[in-house]
Amino acid sequence: MRIAIAHNKGREQMIQIVDQVPVTITNQQKSWQGPLMTFSLIAKMGFIGNPISGTVAVTDSDVTFDADLGMLAKLIPAEKIQTALQTRLRGLLA
Repeated sequence: MRIAIAHNKGREQMIQIVDQVPVTITNQQKSWQGPLMTFSLIAKMGFIGNPISGTVAVTDSDVTFDADLGMLAKLIPAEKIQTALQTRLRGLLA
């Protein structure tokens, strides 16, 4: 899944986005190389753990979120996930 959104704020907001996912997050790892954050985590919903990994690229004009959602993408329609993430990203970057 890839999401690109125009923004006027820095990468600290991107860290907040990853930190505010509405599930229990474990084994979170993230690292920055310039404007690119690489991340991985386990998203737990109840007793089910789902690995998620990807990148977030931040420029002066946009944010591109690219992630492999694993099994989560099979349980929830991709359009629904994309819409929810876009809404949250726009709210944080407004």
